[in-house]
Amino acid sequence: MTTTTTSPATAGLAAQAAQLAAGETTSRALVDAALQRIAETQPTINAFRVVLAESARAEADEADRRLAAGERLPLLGVPVAVKDDTDIAGEETRFGVAGPVPPATADAELVVRLRAAGAIIVGKTTTPEIGQWPITVGEGFGITRNPWNLAYTPGGSSGGSAAAVAAGLVPAAVGSDGAGSVRIPAAWTGLVGIKPQRGRISTWPDAEAFHGLTCNGPLARTVGDAALLLDVLTGNHPDELHRPLAPDEPYAVAATRDPGRLRIGLALNPPWVATHRRLDPEVRREVVRLADVLRGLGHEVVERTVPYGPVGVIFMPRSMNGVRQWVGRFPKGTAIDHRTRENARTGWVLGGPALALSRALDGAYRRWIGRSFRDCDVILAPTTANPPLAVEAIDGLTNFQTDQVVAGACPYSYPWNVLGWPGVNVPAGFTGAGLPIGATLLGPENGEARLISLAAQLESVERWHERWPA
Repeated sequence: MTTTTTSPATAGLAAQAAQLAAGETTSRALVDAALQRIAETQPTINAFRVVLAESARAEADEADRRLAAGERLPLLGVPVAVKDDTDIAGEETRFGVAGPVPPATADAELVVRLRAAGAIIVGKTTTPEIGQWPITVGEGFGITRNPWNLAYTPGGSSGGSAAAVAAGLVPAAVGSDGAGSVRIPAAWTGLVGIKPQRGRISTWPDAEAFHGLTCNGPLARTVGDAALLLDVLTGNHPDELHRPLAPDEPYAVAATRDPGRLRIGLALNPPWVATHRRLDPEVRREVVRLADVLRGLGHEVVERTVPYGPVGVIFMPRSMNGVRQWVGRFPKGTAIDHRTRENARTGWVLGGPALALSRALDGAYRRWIGRSFRDCDVILAPTTANPPLAVEAIDGLTNFQTDQVVAGACPYSYPWNVLGWPGVNVPAGFTGAGLPIGATLLGPENGEARLISLAAQLESVERWHERWPA
């Protein structure tokens, strides 16, 4: 591990924006440095499915002209990346499929908001097919590797975004989270990853994504940077289904605010999954250690068992039917993994009464889990049951075998996608072999601000942003 440097290229999101505003660097210099680092690491880390070098340089030159003219925007001239499930006009949205597919005709709403804030999108990051697995590998792009150890995955499905930030290729990136796909790679690469309240960040051109399971969210090295990116991305297209109440203040402000003394429930029990569940001893050790740190900060930490109940019955119809809908977007004859096709067929079977019942149970399930917050402000849980998996962990497996590996390693995150409530992954420590471990701070509806304040307080003593892959 190394410590942070003062180089503008490796500064965080807010720091780069401040340096640009002060005239200490240029957007072209930051973008060129990002593109150089991407090119150097593509043969090993392979975080990007496509690099938008030409347009990024042109946009950087324009940003420098705007900065010189005195214009100021939150991210004017700062390079960022987006996941390849996000539409950029003129580019393919392959979502991990080998393709080719017709290029998008318009920017997704979150891209519109990034551009409105002045950000420069340098590329689209890798993701497994239709975001199904916590291992970022696929026929369309190869293997994406963890910057902390190239034999391991950075997680998924936002694995490319996480790897790009962890390796210092960009200061922050956008991912999406339908069953932990922001929080899991954040945990396995030592980052802050926010799954916000359902609808907080637009999913347009989809009125909702995966029947409400999937939210877009930021990945960054610091809580402040993740909060800043969340502020930039917050908002909706008029035709979206989920439009939560606006926050009382910017999330970047919440990241500077003391959370007060909180009652925190330490919940190590996993939700139900159809496989053997075992919390790895090293993961348990680091999450419990983080609970002790919270006690030392003045919070009351009590052990809790979250009553997850039969949440898989609610989750599966939405998830599998979402896969079916995405498969239907690709031209007939597109090469797709046999496991994806099997999941799409399952989604067709579960697309009628089972899907309707799943949606009908929403309110009852929120009330059921909401009992956990009657005497707790925040729940602290492991983000994953295991440390990072090897990059080949699901190679050559049947669909059933793949599900066993995936569910056994990552059983904790998906209930919060059913609920639509926020969760923030924070780095919790390392295994003896030096692999990152994460813990998740979980809250009730519209509870992002409190989670961000608490995460920032933890960061002030844990200093995880000072640790870099060697």
